[in-house]
Amino acid sequence: MTDSIDGLFSRTEDFPNSVAQARRSALVGLDDLIERLVTDAIALLDPTVMEAWSIAVHGDIVPSVKALSDRTPLFVFAGDVGVGKTEVAEVIGQVIATRSRTDVTLYPLSLTARGRGAVGEMTTLLTRAFERIGADFAKARRDDGAASSLGILLIDEADALAQSRELTQMHHEDRAGVNALLRGIDGMRTDRLPVLTVLCTNRIDALDPAVQRRAALIEIFNRPTYGQRAALLGRLLAGTRLSATDIDALAQGTGEAVGRPYAYTYSDLRQRLVPEIVLDAYRRGAAVDSVIANEVLSRTPPTRPFGVGTR
Repeated sequence: MTDSIDGLFSRTEDFPNSVAQARRSALVGLDDLIERLVTDAIALLDPTVMEAWSIAVHGDIVPSVKALSDRTPLFVFAGDVGVGKTEVAEVIGQVIATRSRTDVTLYPLSLTARGRGAVGEMTTLLTRAFERIGADFAKARRDDGAASSLGILLIDEADALAQSRELTQMHHEDRAGVNALLRGIDGMRTDRLPVLTVLCTNRIDALDPAVQRRAALIEIFNRPTYGQRAALLGRLLAGTRLSATDIDALAQGTGEAVGRPYAYTYSDLRQRLVPEIVLDAYRRGAAVDSVIANEVLSRTPPTRPFGVGTR
C-alpha cells in the first residue's frame, strides 16, 4: 500500500496481500455475492477468458461474446450505510488477483479530487486522475487481449460526484464534473484499459442516468439476513460463553422488530454491537455471556436506513 498520489487517490493498494486476505475472510455471509462479482469482473477485464469458454462450449467465439467486450467495465454498488459496499469494493481486487493470477492495483479516488467548488477544479482533478490511470495501464494489454495487470478505480460516495444533471438546481461546475467522469470512463473503455470502475452510493436514484446506463452491473446491497447475522455473530463471538442458542437469539434480536422495520447492518454488528459487548464484559471483569449480550443489545439500536427520520 502506498500513500496518496498527487492528492488524486487517498492511497493505492497492490493485490494480492495478506492484509486484504484477512479483510476478505472477515466478510462472512457475502461469499456468493463476491464470487459472482469477481467472475463478472474478470470476464469484463480479460476477454480471452470468455473466448476460451465460448470455444470450449460452442466450438467457436460466438457474436454475443464479442459484444461483451464492448460493455463498460463499470460496477455500481448501492444500498444503506454499513451494508458492506465499500468493504467489498476495497477487497474484491484481492480475490480477482488470486483467481486470475494477475497483479491488481486499487485506486480509491480521494475526496480532494472533487474539488472545493472553484470553476474548473473538479474537472481538472478528475481528468488528471484518469490520465494517471491511463498512463499506468497503457501497456497492460497484450496482443492477444489478455492483461498483464489489472486496475480498480473506486469512487465512494459517488452520488456527490456523479449526481444527476437533470437536477435544475445543479451548479455548472457539478455538471462539468459529471461530464468529465463520463469522458474518463468512456476513454478507458475505448482504450481497452483493463480497469474496473466501482461506484458506491447510498442513493442510486441520485446518480446521473448516463452513469447508470453505462454500468455493466448495478448491485443493490441489503442488510444482512438472519442467516448472515447468525454466521457473523457466531464467528465474532466464538470462544465466549454464548451458546448456539444464545447466538441464535442475538441474530433474531438484530432483525426487524415491532416499530422498527429494519435490521442491523454489518457495521452495526461488527463495529458497534460486538465491540460494546466485549467492552462491557471487560468493564465488569466478567466473561461474555447472554446476560451482558442482551443488555448491550437493548441499548444499541441499529442505524436507521438512509432518508428515514425519527418520529
